[in-house]
Amino acid sequence: MRIDKYLKVSRLIKRRTMAKEVTSQGRVKVNGQTAKAGTDVKVGDELEIQFGQKHLVLRIDRTEEAAKKEDAATFYTVLKEERVNNE
Repeated sequence: MRIDKYLKVSRLIKRRTMAKEVTSQGRVKVNGQTAKAGTDVKVGDELEIQFGQKHLVLRIDRTEEAAKKEDAATFYTVLKEERVNNE
C-alpha cells in the first residue's frame, strides 16, 4: 500500500492530498529512509512522522484499503511520541 493512502486510511492525516504534501516535504520516513508519496509500506514497517512540534514513531500493524473510524487506531502501534522545540 502507498504511504499516502496508508496515512489517510489509518487517519494519521485527514486527507490524501495533505499526506502527499507532508511526504514531499521530507517529513515522513519509512524504516529510516525518507519516503515519497508512492513508497510502499507493509506490516512491520516503522514510520517516523514530523508534525510541526510533534515527532511520532510508530509500527504498522495492519494495511487495508478502507477502514471504519473506530478501527483506524488498530492500524498502528505508537512506539515513541515526543515534543520538539525548534528554538
